[in-house]
Amino acid sequence: MPTLRRALAWSIDFALVAAAAALLAILTFHRIAALVTDVPSLAARGGLDLVTSRGDVMSASEHLGLSLWDSIVLDVEEAFGALVVVTFLYQWACLTLLGRTLGKGLLGLRITPRLSRAAARRAAVTTAADVAVYALACVLLIEGRFVLSVLVWAVAVVLFVVNALTVFFPGRRSLADRLAGTSVVGVFQRRT
Repeated sequence: MPTLRRALAWSIDFALVAAAAALLAILTFHRIAALVTDVPSLAARGGLDLVTSRGDVMSASEHLGLSLWDSIVLDVEEAFGALVVVTFLYQWACLTLLGRTLGKGLLGLRITPRLSRAAARRAAVTTAADVAVYALACVLLIEGRFVLSVLVWAVAVVLFVVNALTVFFPGRRSLADRLAGTSVVGVFQRRT
């Protein structure tokens, strides 16, 4: 039963991260839409590129297109970076201030011992396993590094599975627990 409660707690916490990802996606979409639909700015940049290219229309249009693409890629990369930071801050703040995340609190679980260093390590490992390595794989894909992206994605899957499956081993501690020196216990239970 404790393993089921932990899985449900993780699901609640991950749903909050997914909601943050959805908000960041909406913001990023609007940033990109504003960039692409700003006709006066595009015309000014295109005109400047044309004038500085000495009449080479192909070069000017290529430069404008690449400039737009680079801006869009940067917006997407910033959104992935923000998701990683938000996830870490959520995990760290909840563990430091409350000794549990919202999901764990709703299901009567807490992290022990409640130390700020342990909370930071646990938050970092949880963030890496749940979001950060996947985000890195996506950024590498956007940057055109397909093979490296696939390798990082494979590492992300392995890290996620190892973090989750170690809960079923003796001691019932995830990889994040083991690296941070913490355990998840019931609210009225002491660490064994």
